[in-house]
Amino acid sequence: MVTRIELDEPKCIAAGQCVMTAPDVFDQRDEDGVAIILEPTPGPEHLDAARDAVAVCPAAALQLIEM
Repeated sequence: MVTRIELDEPKCIAAGQCVMTAPDVFDQRDEDGVAIILEPTPGPEHLDAARDAVAVCPAAALQLIEM
């Protein structure tokens, strides 16, 4: 099974919770702080952190899609 992360950019409020929770998976744009997905299909070593980051996003801008 492959897990993919999706970001709804307009919903992102640049809180940075995803970056603090999973810094190997997320970053933020310098100009506005909106999230950037570094690892859209995180491997097993980053999957738990990615799940936690999706759960703590205050704007619910992140979603995990399992295929």
